[in-house]
Amino acid sequence: MAAGPGADGPQRNRIAAVFSGGRQGSGYLLSPRLVLTAAHVIGDGLDIRIAVPGGPGDVRCRVVWQPHEIEREIDVALIEAPVDLVPPTGLVQLGEVDSLSPIRDCQAIGFPYVQRGGPEGKSLDSEQVTGTLKPGSGMLKRQYVLDSDHAPPSARQDGGSAWAGMSGAAVFCGALLMAVVCGDPRGWPHSRLITVPVAELVRHRGFMGALDAAGCAYTFITRPVDPDAAFTSRYAAYIAKRHSTLTIFGIDLSDRSRAVWPLDAAYLSLEVTEPDRGAPGSPLPGGGGSVRAEQTFAGRERVLLRGLAGSGKTTLVQWLAVSAAGQDQDAGDHHLRDRVPFVLPLRTLIRHGELPLPADFLRSANVPLTAPDGWTERILQAGRGLLLVDGLDEIGERERDRVRDWLRDLLIAFPGNLWLVTSRPSAVSDAWLAGEAFAELALSPMGRDDVGAFITRWHDAARATDADAEETARTDGYQRSLLDAVRTQQDLARLATNPLMCGLICALHRDRRGYLPHSRKQLYDAAMSMLLGRRDLERDIDVRLTEEPQIQLLQKLAYWMIRNGQVEMDQTDAEELIAAALPAMPAVAAMGDASQVFQHLLLRSGLLREPAEGTVDFIHRTFQDYLGAKAAVEERDFAFLVRNAHDDQWEDVLRMAVAHARPDERARLLNQLVARGDRTKSHRSRLHLLAMACLEQAVELDAVVRTAVEERAAALIPPRSDEGADALAAVGPVVLELLPGPAGLSVQEAAAVVRTAGKLGTDAAMAFISRFTQDERSQVQFSIVEAWDHFPVDAYAEQVLKYSLLNSWVTIDSAAKLRALPSLAHARLLWCVGALPPEELLPPSRTVHLQRLNIKDNPLLDNLGRVSAAPELELLGIANCPGITDLEDLRDNTSLEYLDLWNFTRPLDLRVLESLESLRSLGLATHVEWADFRDAPALEQLTRLWLIRNADVRSLRGIEKWRSLGWVSIDCPDEVSCLSALAGLPDLRKLVLRDVRHHITEALVTMPAVATLQLVDPSPVVDLASLVRLLPGLVDLRFLYATAPATTTLDLTALRGVEGIRLTVENAARVIGAELFPQDRLHITPHRRD
Repeated sequence: MAAGPGADGPQRNRIAAVFSGGRQGSGYLLSPRLVLTAAHVIGDGLDIRIAVPGGPGDVRCRVVWQPHEIEREIDVALIEAPVDLVPPTGLVQLGEVDSLSPIRDCQAIGFPYVQRGGPEGKSLDSEQVTGTLKPGSGMLKRQYVLDSDHAPPSARQDGGSAWAGMSGAAVFCGALLMAVVCGDPRGWPHSRLITVPVAELVRHRGFMGALDAAGCAYTFITRPVDPDAAFTSRYAAYIAKRHSTLTIFGIDLSDRSRAVWPLDAAYLSLEVTEPDRGAPGSPLPGGGGSVRAEQTFAGRERVLLRGLAGSGKTTLVQWLAVSAAGQDQDAGDHHLRDRVPFVLPLRTLIRHGELPLPADFLRSANVPLTAPDGWTERILQAGRGLLLVDGLDEIGERERDRVRDWLRDLLIAFPGNLWLVTSRPSAVSDAWLAGEAFAELALSPMGRDDVGAFITRWHDAARATDADAEETARTDGYQRSLLDAVRTQQDLARLATNPLMCGLICALHRDRRGYLPHSRKQLYDAAMSMLLGRRDLERDIDVRLTEEPQIQLLQKLAYWMIRNGQVEMDQTDAEELIAAALPAMPAVAAMGDASQVFQHLLLRSGLLREPAEGTVDFIHRTFQDYLGAKAAVEERDFAFLVRNAHDDQWEDVLRMAVAHARPDERARLLNQLVARGDRTKSHRSRLHLLAMACLEQAVELDAVVRTAVEERAAALIPPRSDEGADALAAVGPVVLELLPGPAGLSVQEAAAVVRTAGKLGTDAAMAFISRFTQDERSQVQFSIVEAWDHFPVDAYAEQVLKYSLLNSWVTIDSAAKLRALPSLAHARLLWCVGALPPEELLPPSRTVHLQRLNIKDNPLLDNLGRVSAAPELELLGIANCPGITDLEDLRDNTSLEYLDLWNFTRPLDLRVLESLESLRSLGLATHVEWADFRDAPALEQLTRLWLIRNADVRSLRGIEKWRSLGWVSIDCPDEVSCLSALAGLPDLRKLVLRDVRHHITEALVTMPAVATLQLVDPSPVVDLASLVRLLPGLVDLRFLYATAPATTTLDLTALRGVEGIRLTVENAARVIGAELFPQDRLHITPHRRD
């Protein structure tokens, strides 16, 4: 039997456009002549015409069935053509469902307004809408809803629906025709479609009679409910509930229930940054930049997220889990839609011995639900998993390789899922997971605006616990005074860099009636006093243990965990440690046995918690390090501390130990740390910088020891890279006195020195940076602009940027920076990110001198008129601006030379670019209206072309039409056919190939004109000898490793004997065969490990 319509979903030649009385809709052929469509499309039934792809053109049709006027909810009709439009078919498979469970992976194909193009928008094109069909939405109207997987289309300027023309499209779930599109509901800005269920039609005698009369063969199938759906829903509800609250530190330390706050009310959106790894040759700044943490999975499937202690890593894990489980897509990333979250804390998993297989995920994560057999595997096999692996830094170094092997096995077995792995910054090396295609992001320190928002949120939560209006008034006063303090007191602002520290500051500020300590140790000391004793005394709570014995016992637990490389311990181990200490603490022993004392610490100290039955940990790793360091100092374990100082897990322990130590102990500890750095080359920089960082905690220290530490640190100054700058900045303000410049510094050194000072964020650092404002080197100017985020926006603009040359990009990514922009009238290169009002961003007074402009993530930008009017504009980049759907505003531009287009919401018509005679370079990272260059406009003026992966140009056939191209860059050339067409470009001199795999030589032909070849992140198995033979005119061969430099090896031995070619290698960890080439022909820029 022939396959019926929809045997594998909708079929191309059966998708119809329907026209009637000036209206246009869609339809689907159920038989060679019978068309299913929406009743409102055909109106009064006069002059109905249809057209199908590859068909004879417009064909007149007649109505064979439509519902009675009183049946308006059945917005469906059947029309019939006089001739066969498609070959005879088999059965039509009509379907319904037997439950209200959502049906994923449904689709509808039609001809909506949003896809129209051509003059006056009269040229139709199809759109394939994929999404989830929801039988439980619209029940009272006897409708289903199709929720789109896509970002919704932009609104029409005339107020009409962007989906107009889609009505009548058939909705398929697999082979079953389930519904018919009939409308775009109000209140859901184009994100869903209303449909009429086929089940309603099957019950209608007239509809079924019309099918029979037309000789349409059909069958009716009830789609069985997903057997896993009930448990998946129950599990999602559990995850959403379990992770739906945050503990707001310090709200009420005597009653933990009052400190628990709903995640949606307490969650503070922070930023993550990605390394600057822009594709080579791009006229725009590199790919590095900041995005809100909720957008972690925008364009990424696998992420390694780094963040300092207390920076919010685990909170972000909670937010992602709850967002996915609750399907609250308005709160964040639509990439989480239909994902099933698995929260996998490594410190818990590792205690069970073997890392879990998917079947054991729930048990290992202490989820008290029993899944159906094979449930987790089915979720992962379908690519629906969101795996949140938290706390790589909370397990020992020896365990981390085992975790990586476990991750690799899971990634191989279950591709297509989303993965997040969290860690402190220094726990693993750069590119630790790059071989598994993990992108690296870092949680940014809280900016001033973030700190202000946190303080406001904290006090909002505190007000909810206030007993009366008088207490609320006091809370209001504390909020105002603390907001003022963090703005005016640099030492306090320097402490308030992450949610944990901000929470501590807020709690202590209120607890001490507005008084705050000034150092980190004083802050923790005060927190201990507040948590362990004074709070209960002030609230008349019976305190059976005073502060000092509680600290003695807690620090024993903390030091045991540190020595054993754990962040959790069994309750039995804790009780044994307490039992061993009780004979020397008679006052504590009088309370009861070790079990009773442990329970008191767990319930009353405010520092311990029970993550699972029989397990205990500290409420935050920072408190464990603080107390453990105190124990180490009291036991004089200085040598033991120094032996472990190279381990990132001990870094904060060393800092706190220096703070706890007496002056003579402090000198001994730092001398040993410096001495170990002197004799241990592999850890020298780390140990010497750690010693320098410890000076901030050394209130009193022998001058000879201080000098020895500073001399070692000075050897690491000036920094020469971003990594070196960040390491120095972590030392604290004391490093500012050691920074040189600007005279005598190379461009890399000067830029890194400015970055170091910028990270410090103090008034003195701002004054230091002002020394560099007249440095003409653009890299230095970029560092000056980049430092803006670490200072008060207005002050930095007036005191530094106003006097800087600004011959580099200036980033405007907030309302505050936009307000400061008038002070930077001499800025010619603007990088604008976010929803910034175009009329404020681009007034005529600014565009008149603008030379380069990049606009990203701006939903308010709906035309390019202001941009096109800029008379000196030579470069324009547009990325993720959904209001821009075409380039017509650029038609009369006479200055534009570089144009980069990223992620438009619909395929672009590039024909308007034919009129831009000045255009020389085009970067394409968005869909266009053609798949190869035969259908592309003839852009003969272009000399540079950059094809980024998501341009979706899958063939270079016909590229010779762009005959002036002399520079071509192609991402993933193995995925592009007809590379041989490049030989048709007579002026092609430079070729850049990114992510090249081994069979590239099979796709290329001889190209004698190419003089320069740059390979970015090439596979180690690329046949270099064959590649060079295809390029007989090659004089310059360059290798650049941008994504995984720490793990890459380049073997040049295949080029032995090749003459006349200069070789350049940048950022490779290892180069084999370098000795085969003279120094004047091989230049290697090694990967830095600052």
